[in-house]
Parts: sequence; C-alpha cells; structure tokens
Amino acid sequence: MRVFVAGGSGVIGRSLIPQLVSAGHQVAATTRFQAKTEMLLSLGARPVVLDALDAGAVKAAVRVFAPDVLMNQLTSLPPRYEVRKLEPWYRRTAKLRVDGTNHLLAAAREVGAKRFIYQSIAFMYAPVGPAVVDETAPLMVDAPEPFSLSVGPTVEGERLTQSARGIEGVVLRYGQLYGPGTYFSARGDLVRQARRWMLPIVGAGQGTFSFVHVDDAASAAVCAVDRGHGIYNIVDDDPALMRDWIPAFCAEVGAPRPMRIPVWLAVLLAGRMAAFFEDARGASNAKAKRELGWTPSHPSWREGFLTPSPVTGSDLRTI
Repeated sequence: MRVFVAGGSGVIGRSLIPQLVSAGHQVAATTRFQAKTEMLLSLGARPVVLDALDAGAVKAAVRVFAPDVLMNQLTSLPPRYEVRKLEPWYRRTAKLRVDGTNHLLAAAREVGAKRFIYQSIAFMYAPVGPAVVDETAPLMVDAPEPFSLSVGPTVEGERLTQSARGIEGVVLRYGQLYGPGTYFSARGDLVRQARRWMLPIVGAGQGTFSFVHVDDAASAAVCAVDRGHGIYNIVDDDPALMRDWIPAFCAEVGAPRPMRIPVWLAVLLAGRMAAFFEDARGASNAKAKRELGWTPSHPSWREGFLTPSPVTGSDLRTI
C-alpha cells in the first residue's frame, strides 16, 4: 500500500518508516525542515517538506502521492520536560491533533483514501476505577492545566478520526514512550533530571504508568495499516507503579536514589498537574493484541529503559 506519514521525522516516525518499507509499503513522510530530507530518504521514504497546519500544502502533497492510508504521527515536544513550561508546546500539539487531523482527513477524502491512523495517548484516563483500565474507561476531561491543553484536543482528534465518513479510523493510544530519541533515552531529559534529584516519587508512589518502546509503538501502526477499527491502547504487558519504575530508572542511569515528596509539595513545585502522578491509571493492551494481532517485542520496561533499537540503531535526540 501507499502510506502517507505526517510527522515522519519524529521519534515514532523514524522507527515506523523502516518497518513500513520492510512490510512492502511505499511511504511518503513529512517534515517541517529541509535539513531532515536526507534522513527520511535514508529510511526509505519519499520526503515531503511542509507545515502540517497549512491545509493547502497538505492537500497538494497528498494529491501528488495518492496514498491508500494516511497517518497523523505529529507532535511538538520540547527538548526538556519541565511541567511549568509545557503550555506553548501543548498548544502547538493541540493544533496538530485537531487542525492537522482535519487537513489530513480532507486530503484523504479528496484522493479516496479509505484508512486513517491517529496518534493518541494512553495516559489520560480519569483517576477512577481499577489501577489498569481498558479503552472504555472514562477520560480525564477535567485535567488540570497545562495537561488540559493536551487532553481536550487529543480527544477531539480521536472523535474526528472515528467520525470521518467513508474512512476507516484507527486510534492508537500510546503509553509513555521509551527508547531512542525519547525522554527516557541515554541523552533524554529524564536522565538529566534523575541525576539531579529532580525525579521524585510523589506521595505513596501508587500512580500506575504504562510504557511502550518506540519500536513497538511503530509496529502497532504497521499492524493498523490493514487491521482494526476504533481505539487501541498501545502499551507493554507490565503496568508499573511510580514507586517501582522511578528507582529502577535511576539505578539504570547511574542516578542517586530518588527522593520521596508529599503531593502538596509536588503541586507547589510543579503545579496541579503533579497530583496526576499519584493517581495515574495504567492501560491494558488486550484489545490491541486481540484485534490488531500486535505483540510488543519489549514486553516489559524492566528489560531496560536504555534498550537500543534494532530499527533506528543508536540513540537519537528527541525532536
């Protein structure tokens, strides 16, 4: 099939393109930067330089490539993960998830593409019910700022994807990404934070996190090219309590043992969003395994956050 990947130079895109090519697909991949076209070519894609928020440019590029499947793998992430400074990044990602999705869906309809795959997140479930939930669980629509700037638009992008007439929509809710190019990589910002005692365990450390290696996030998108319909959690098999994964991560990267701080202090230091870490829900991958035929090649984060990627090779900085 012919697959158009919006956001091909991003962390997931760099693993996704070689996997799509290996599966026999022809790939066009977008980037905002001319300097990244050589990298996209080396991965096996036809590079397309454009701003995904430019509706005319998106339509023109899609018209030329005439894909069977389109993907929105667009995000805008800062090199440093600092909760109080996330607002401008969340706002741009919000536009990519709503306006970018609208532009891609309009282009898909114009060329008669029948399938659309949308990148979402599996860490926006409401803090109610069991510690690990499936895709039917309620979402945290009243999330505190700045996370609310991400949750609302992300959910709207899901709605657009599933309600597009004549197009089969697949939503992939990714867990916390680790592997090359992510915040958890050897050169990622969480390593810096851990080494400076800036990655504490909040409260009792009972918040549950679901992780997924970037190669597995990409392989799920490959599966979704011709399988599935609706929403899927794309996470590993091992939901993790904060009090378990943070010490393990610190030990792996040679950082000191993490501090424990009360929730009130975390909120004072990082804002109301910090309380989320104490109440976070993990996600079940049972539906993705059953309907997409997907199985993570890294079933547990316990194998190592710094696990190299056989697809992308050595570590890459987060974009």
